[in-house]
Amino acid sequence: MNNSTLRLVGLRAATTSAANTVAAIQIAVRDLIDALVEENALTPKRIVSVTFSVTADLDACFPAAMARQRPGWDGVALLDCQQMAVQGDLERCIRILAHAWMPGDRRPIHPYRGKAYLLRPDRSNYD
Repeated sequence: MNNSTLRLVGLRAATTSAANTVAAIQIAVRDLIDALVEENALTPKRIVSVTFSVTADLDACFPAAMARQRPGWDGVALLDCQQMAVQGDLERCIRILAHAWMPGDRRPIHPYRGKAYLLRPDRSNYD
C-alpha cells in the first residue's frame, strides 16, 4: 500500500474538562481536536464525521457546536450524545469517535489528554 492510497479509519480521543462551564469545555474541546488533527495530519476535507460523548456532569454546552466553528468544518458531520452512566466513571469526560480518510501507510494516533490518560494509559499524551 502506498502513501497515495487512503483508507477510512476510526480515531478515538478523550479529555477532561476542568469544570462544567462553557469556557472550560471550550478549552478542553479545542485542545482535544487540535491534538487529534495535528497528530494525525488531518485536514477538514478528510474528516467524515465526529461524535462527541460527554459524561452527565457536563451540560453547559454542546462540544459539536464548538467544533462547528472551526474553519473548514462546515462539511463534517458532527453529533453530541451523553456517555453511558457507569458507576465510578471518570468525571467531566469528553470522548470523541472520529472517522477520517488517512494514508494507508500512516498509523492512527489516538490522543488521550488531561485526566483521560486514566482511561487508556497505553495511548496517553501526558500534559
